[in-house]
Amino acid sequence: MEGIDHPGQPMVVGVDGCPGGWLAVTEASHGSLTARVAATFPALIRSFPSTAVFGVDIPIGLPEEGARQCEKEARPLLGWPRMTSVFSAPLRPCLVARTYEQACGIRFRIEGKKMSRQAFGILPKIREVDEVLRASRTLATRVVEVHPEVSFLLMNDGTAMRHSKKKAAGKAERQALLEARWPGSIEHLRATLRGQHYALDDLHDAMAALWSARRWVSGEARVLGDPAVRDRQGLPMRMVG
Repeated sequence: MEGIDHPGQPMVVGVDGCPGGWLAVTEASHGSLTARVAATFPALIRSFPSTAVFGVDIPIGLPEEGARQCEKEARPLLGWPRMTSVFSAPLRPCLVARTYEQACGIRFRIEGKKMSRQAFGILPKIREVDEVLRASRTLATRVVEVHPEVSFLLMNDGTAMRHSKKKAAGKAERQALLEARWPGSIEHLRATLRGQHYALDDLHDAMAALWSARRWVSGEARVLGDPAVRDRQGLPMRMVG
């Protein structure tokens, strides 16, 4: 399987966007977890060693038009209804938009379709990550895109989560999987994050991203999409699980 070519064992970080910016969860060499919230993606990156590897729940390689292959593979893998959590990444030309109307206008001129509200909602965070990765090709080799629902499916031996992550039953089933791997970690991390602006499902997703990023480093990850396909800026259009 594909993995990162890096001597030794780099620090591995799982990252998810949250109301306070970006929530990052890191695993120490002895297995314990730590967490922090950074206001911006550049600030988050600077707070870790230059060799750290990041699994980030955000679209990275962006198409000029059409849907990415990794999204087309993720939806049937997850099945109904979790497949609805995989929405098409915005087109790269839409990154310049500052309003929903502008974004819809750009996409309509290219594809005859409007942009989804979900995609537009995370456009600022997509733009933030994109700017950082385009500025540093070295960093771009250490940041991989993950989708937490794919991570949870793989963590659960190929069975997707039954309930939405926003519902109590959904939080419970995801927490059970994470606690099986890091016993007592969620309570500990919530204590250390007290006062920070994040939601419980942000923490679950960051931990799932950490799980997949660790598999990427070890060469065990499942990769959705063609690893050789890159966008116009040279960024890979894939998901790592």
